[in-house]
Amino acid sequence: MKHILVVDDDAEIAQLITIYLRNEGFKVSGAMNGREALKYMEEMNNDPIHMMILDIMMPEMDGLEVCRHVREKYTIPILMLSAKTQDMDKILGLMTGADDYMIKPFNPLELLARVKSLLRRSFQFNPEPSAVTTDDEMIKLSDLTINKTSHRVTAHGKELTLTSTEFDILFLLARTPGRVFSAEEMFQLVWKEKYYASNNTVMVHISRLRDKLEKALGYKLIQTVWGVGYKIES
Repeated sequence: MKHILVVDDDAEIAQLITIYLRNEGFKVSGAMNGREALKYMEEMNNDPIHMMILDIMMPEMDGLEVCRHVREKYTIPILMLSAKTQDMDKILGLMTGADDYMIKPFNPLELLARVKSLLRRSFQFNPEPSAVTTDDEMIKLSDLTINKTSHRVTAHGKELTLTSTEFDILFLLARTPGRVFSAEEMFQLVWKEKYYASNNTVMVHISRLRDKLEKALGYKLIQTVWGVGYKIES
């Protein structure tokens, strides 16, 4: 049973989310602010959290700061919630380390779909055929090794900490070096959802992934083909 931590100071919204998640068979715990959420994460060693649903606007410590702290230790999926509708707010949330972002008010059924999608990619929840597959589960590109089976990536022999979304993007690009993937194609293959024109999600995740790879490798691996998309050269 997957364990989800709902972090929101709005008791009504937290209760609504909890009801829908529990009806789908998830174990749900709650926190009313950021500090409580981080304390909960530290104390749950024997009953780990598999995913976090995190509101941005909270007292004591906002969701962005919580996300930064969580990403220092954990790669669990994080779904951010916010009443802010501006694109820059979404980009900031994703750059901080969130895997997905929903605007309040939201449809609870859509939230459930997002939760299942994130967990499926992270933990093979209700496994289904993936668009990102290969006969060779190990990919080696110069100083980088990607193991799909163990979900591990090493650079110069040292393991990199990537979120499940970052791993899926890297594996997609690395399995066909030289091929250019558009943002629309990448979104549909990795997120398995319909792409919409104003979506900056792929760009933000690519930026975050590229920074991690460059710091570890010492050179740029992911290249931008302006006006077309992204690729990795062999």
